[in-house]
Amino acid sequence: MTTVGVLARPDLVEAGPALRELLAWLHQREVRTCLDEATAALGGVAAADACRVTSGREVAAGADVLVVLGGDGTLLAASRLLESSVPVLGVNFGSLGFLTEITLAELLPTLQSVLDGRYEYAERRLLHVKGRRAGFPEVVGEVLNDVVITKAGPSRIIELEVSVDGFFVSTFRADGLIVSSPTGSTAYNLAAGGPILHPALPAIVLTPICPHMLANRPLVVGDQSTIVVRLVAARGVDVYTAFDGQHSYALAPEDTVTVTGSSRRLRLVKASGRDYYEVLRTKLKWGDSSLRRP
Repeated sequence: MTTVGVLARPDLVEAGPALRELLAWLHQREVRTCLDEATAALGGVAAADACRVTSGREVAAGADVLVVLGGDGTLLAASRLLESSVPVLGVNFGSLGFLTEITLAELLPTLQSVLDGRYEYAERRLLHVKGRRAGFPEVVGEVLNDVVITKAGPSRIIELEVSVDGFFVSTFRADGLIVSSPTGSTAYNLAAGGPILHPALPAIVLTPICPHMLANRPLVVGDQSTIVVRLVAARGVDVYTAFDGQHSYALAPEDTVTVTGSSRRLRLVKASGRDYYEVLRTKLKWGDSSLRRP
């Protein structure tokens, strides 16, 4: 029997009615459901035979299908809990998201198509990250969007030495550096002037943040490359590495951050009749789609 896991943004109060409707719909179809504690609290759900309430990690581990209610940030958090490629439905409670492209009205029809085994999905590549500091354990993680090395505090630039596959690329004097997957290319990378990459591309983009030299431009490499970033000089400011903008740790001079493509993929369910370029047009307001040529 299929088990549907549900994770919601903890403070998304407006998800309560939709969550109760979803659980009733699944119960009618005799589909097992599993929620984390915060999601159950939003829907006023107590642990029962028809609805298991447990930790978020156990929800992700036991689900055959995962429904994520919230925005792109909620889906990023959920992606770190998954260890297998189960179908993930990202449901946005506002406008379309780059990751949570399914609207609330599309949730039940899309979920029905998943339960019937006739759904479309896109596999999104993740990045594998290792942070090293002499005398300390490695910091290891995987990200869906990006790894960002940046500073906090006064307006002083930092120096980052970058190599790819053992070859020296450059020493960037900048506010920081974004190492982004194709999925993350429409996030911080885009705001910093980096290119939009189609999510199916086997690539990684390196984008300096406000570089001192205008000749320092974004660089796209293959996702089998090994990228090593070494902090050369912090110039008296605190420097951090952030994973998907949600978890961070401090860096000191001579620390390194190594990034390469992960073997893991996120299986993101697509809304019926909507393609990637429609999401781009909608989110980036690229003009009226009704004016397109036949």
